[in-house]
Amino acid sequence: MKSVDIHRRMQTKYGDACLSQRQVYDWCQKFAEGTTLLTDAPRPGQAHRVVTEESIAAADRLIQENRRVTLAEMAFFLSMSFGSVQHIVHDELRYSKVSARWVPRQLTQELKDRRVDACQELLRRYEEGGDDFLSHIVTGDESWVHHFQPETKRASKEWRHSSSPKPKKFRSQPSAGKVMLTLFWDKNGPILEHYMPPHTTVTSATYTDLLNNHLKPAIRTKRRGLLSAGVLLQHDNARPHSARATMKTIDDLRFKCLPHPPYSPDLAPSDFHVFGPLKEHLGGQKFKSDEGVQSAVHEWLQSQPKEFFSRGIEALPIRWRKCIELRGDYVEK
Repeated sequence: MKSVDIHRRMQTKYGDACLSQRQVYDWCQKFAEGTTLLTDAPRPGQAHRVVTEESIAAADRLIQENRRVTLAEMAFFLSMSFGSVQHIVHDELRYSKVSARWVPRQLTQELKDRRVDACQELLRRYEEGGDDFLSHIVTGDESWVHHFQPETKRASKEWRHSSSPKPKKFRSQPSAGKVMLTLFWDKNGPILEHYMPPHTTVTSATYTDLLNNHLKPAIRTKRRGLLSAGVLLQHDNARPHSARATMKTIDDLRFKCLPHPPYSPDLAPSDFHVFGPLKEHLGGQKFKSDEGVQSAVHEWLQSQPKEFFSRGIEALPIRWRKCIELRGDYVEK
């Protein structure tokens, strides 16, 4: 058939969706020259498929070698477009960039080994004693509480429509006014809430006085039978806690110290369970005096259910296991 007749019949069949007369003529010419395929033939400069198994593996190797490599650098090394690299990294390899988490110290292998040893001993004692072992733990630590604690980014989040203007948050610093809180607690709740007098610091002398004249009477009053059953004191190894005079006082009180490796706030319940939520609660509030801060802290501690404190103590065996599994590295949430 002539190309004009082909176009006329196709137009009757397909209407507005029909090829133009020029296109029908071109195809007729190609078929007359021996063309049998309808797909595009290769040609110089034609786009080629770059997202292949080889390119995906090459991108993965780059990331494994340098976790901070940028998409632009990867595109340069792989001779690919930025969009193709972005597709490989996010959609094929499922990578996402995360910020580094603050840790108190770069752990050496020696420090990691000490953390593992301590956790293995604690876990062994827990497996032998079960929940009774946890019920004898009294944990304590110190922390500064400021007259003004800036609100955290998470606490300041607000529900907004997509069309709403974004709220602004100005950078602020904790106030100079502050009080030193020393808190001792167990799975049943707070035992001792103590505040250092202004312009004083925690020393071995002040800490031993606190143990003798405040903590022991508080345990006798609030946890009857615990002194005779045996107190397992869990605190960090800060200098006032580990000084010779302090250790002698602990022996005289017949307390038993649980091992606590240095630079390990992730294994201290006060750090990972209490002080964070407390300061998040106080964030954004302003107090005019030390007494105002102390009153707010006391109210928050008393408002927490017993289950809140028991969860903190019961999290210890989980963290001990994780620390061992991580070969001494810091434990995430």
